[in-house]
Parts: sequence; structure tokens; C-alpha cells
Amino acid sequence: MPPPLTLYDNYTRSLRPFAPLDPGRPVGLYTCGPTVYDYQHIGNFRTFLFEDVLKRVLRFDGYAVRHVMNITDVGHLTSDADSGEDKMEKGSRRTGKSAWEIAATYTDAFVADAHALAILDPDVLCRATDHIPEQIAFIADIEKNGFAYRTADGIYFDTSKQPDYGYLARLDKQGLEAGIRVDLGDKHHATDFALWKFSPPGEQRQMEWDSPWGRGFPGWHIECSAMAQKYLGDYFDIHCGGEDHIPIHHTNEIAQTEARVGTRLANFWMHGYFLLQNDAKMAKSAGGFLRVALLVEKGYDPLAFRYLCLTTHYRSQLNFTWDALDAAATGLQRMRMGVHALRQHVDGVPDAGAVERFTTFLRDDLNVPRALSVAWEVLRGDLPDKAVTRATLLKFDEVLGLGLATWQPPVETVPDDVRLLADERLAARGRKDWAESDRLRGVIHSLGWDVEDRAGAYALKRR
Repeated sequence: MPPPLTLYDNYTRSLRPFAPLDPGRPVGLYTCGPTVYDYQHIGNFRTFLFEDVLKRVLRFDGYAVRHVMNITDVGHLTSDADSGEDKMEKGSRRTGKSAWEIAATYTDAFVADAHALAILDPDVLCRATDHIPEQIAFIADIEKNGFAYRTADGIYFDTSKQPDYGYLARLDKQGLEAGIRVDLGDKHHATDFALWKFSPPGEQRQMEWDSPWGRGFPGWHIECSAMAQKYLGDYFDIHCGGEDHIPIHHTNEIAQTEARVGTRLANFWMHGYFLLQNDAKMAKSAGGFLRVALLVEKGYDPLAFRYLCLTTHYRSQLNFTWDALDAAATGLQRMRMGVHALRQHVDGVPDAGAVERFTTFLRDDLNVPRALSVAWEVLRGDLPDKAVTRATLLKFDEVLGLGLATWQPPVETVPDDVRLLADERLAARGRKDWAESDRLRGVIHSLGWDVEDRAGAYALKRR
């Protein structure tokens, strides 16, 4: 029997056996979604792919999963430390569209890109702007419990009231403050953060609401605490995001929930590591970021990028290069062709030994690269029965998500002039005019096609 599922929890800084908090309910999974002021780049999608694999592994292990993902469409300032302007307002000015319009545009683009990467839909996709009352109620409770104070520009969380603030970030409060370089203004401490920001005097924002403290908008962190609690409860199984969420966003989510209900929100805190480009974190602020659409424009199947991400453990940074994507595309194509060649062998059942090896690696903190190696062993002839081989690989694809069961080789459209030349060559061969046959083969070759001779026929293949 494979060992139990073990996952790395950043809160306890340890590998821990996973068991649902309530075995009678679906596993509660919350994943931080996109801020929809722009397109998501493939670095963002590496994190979303890690979370997709986690969900698939949980299901593969027999768990039902309730997956909630947020859409940040208000409150995320250009600095994670509560300075600068709202990214949605900035995006509105950049595009000439309203903040509401760009939120809808980039949310739709995110969903389309996720589908192209075979990322499963969440059970709940919740927008921050649809949950303003829940966020106001959450802030009111934090204030009532003595963890908030008012400044000239908003309501702030007082981190000094929590001795263990910053535990997730592996730093004490002094260490966190040393890493934040901002003008304190009316804030009491550098680590204090906004729960509610007031609209600037004399200025009307596109997204603003009335509250007990004045007209304004919520801070970025409060939306996740409020919506996670609404849909998953005070304390649920797993919370995920990118490694950049550890020191600020997730640290502050935990602080807020502890202040309201006394829990750290989730039992496991898991984080995907960065996709690097030229050994630097991929970021929109750097300009020229890579989108899924650009990969398609360059002729890549988006699932080649998914395959690339499967080759590196989620807790290791992955450096993106075009050569690496080419290698992933080749691997994906070979695996697809191998499974397609077995399409007539449909009555098999997965091999128990191979599934056990595959599962053992998955349960080792989602060691997908090693699990993928098992798939290659099976494809290369590890099993004698072809029907069993096919069934085993399709079972593995429940986690890999490469669409192996449905893939079909692309149908080549042969240009009419090439087809005509091939017909003329076939006639020349029928006359045993080998010189003309060779000449026509050369012409066809120069047009980018190979011709394969068959009994009384031919086949054309793009070179």
C-alpha cells in the first residue's frame, strides 16, 4: 500500500500527513486568484497549475473537494504594503475603460487561459466586489475585538496586539518591520495594514462604498479572510497561493481571522514557487511578460507549458526558457502519440503495481516529476499488455491533465499543387519512368513535403 498523503505546510514548516478536518465533508480548498487589472502571465499560471494538481491529487486519493477561488477586482494597491493607487484604477486609466469593464475583460481572459491549460474550474469563483457587506462585517468584528484603529486615510489592523504576528513568514515582528520600507504616515507600526481605505477627499473613485467608518473601499487582505470564511468556515483544510504571498498577504489573512474567530483560517498553508525568466521573477511591472496567448501565437500547444510545469516540483523555482518549452512540447507530443497508438486497445484495467508506484510519488508532497517518470516507464513497455498500458496511462492522466484520451493527430491539409505533383509522380512510377519519378520527388521535397511510396498509392507528410 502507498504511504498516506503528506504535504508541506508552511505554517508549521514541516511535512505533515494530510487528513481532512471533517471526514464527512469535502476537503475545503481556498486558492488566491488573480487581480484582474491586466492579463495573467505564465508565472501566475505556474501557481494556478500547482493548485490544480493538488486538487486532482486529492480527488485521485478519493476525496471530494470544495474549491473556492477569489477574483480581486478592488483594493489591491500598487504596493503590497498599502501604498500607491488601486491597481484597478490604474488599469482603468491605462486602458481607457472603466474599472468594472476591465475587471470583466481580464476575468474572462483568465478563465479562458485556465481552460486552455486544462485547469479545472473552482466550485466557487467569488469576486471581492460582490462581497463588500461580508468584508465590512468582518472589519467591524476586528474593531470590536480591539485589533483596529482609525487614521486619516482608513481603518488599520494593529499588529502589535498579536505577539505571534508574522509567524507564517518565519520572522518576528521586528524582522518584518525591517523588511518594509514605507512612510508610516499615521500608521502605528510598519507592519500594520489597511482594512478599509477612505476615498480621497474631493475625489470620487469608480469603486467605492459606504461603511460605518466612511465612504471608501476594502483593503486587499480582508477579501480573502471574509470570502474563505463565508464559503469554507472558520477553519478549513488547505489554503494556497504563490510564495510571494507568504510575508504579507497570507500573514495578514491569518492575523485578521485570528482577531475575529481565533483560528489561523486553514490547517495547511501551501505555496507554489516562482517561474523565473532569465533567472528573475516574472512580473507584470517588468513589462513584456509572457502570456498563454503568446505561446499559442508562437505555435505551442498550451499544454506544453503544463507539461513543463509538471517536470519540476512545486516547491522548486523553475527557470523558463524557450528551449525548455521546446523539450516539453516534444515530450508531450511523444506521450500523446504513444497513447494514440494504443487507441484500439480499450478493454484493459489499470495495472495495480504501476498505479501504486505513481500514487506513492504523488503522496510524497506532490512529487509529480517522479510520478511522470512512472508514466514514461509504462509507455515505453513496462507492461506487456497494451490494453492495460493504455488504461494505466489514462488513469495517470486524471492527475497529469494532458488530455491523453481525447488527443488526435492534426490532419494535414495538402496544397492542391503538391497533391497534383504527387499524382503525376504516381503515374510516372506506373509507367516505370524512374527519372521523372525522382524529378517530381525533388520538386515535392522543395515545397516542404515528403512522399512515401505505398502499393499503388502514396502518402504525403510535411517535412
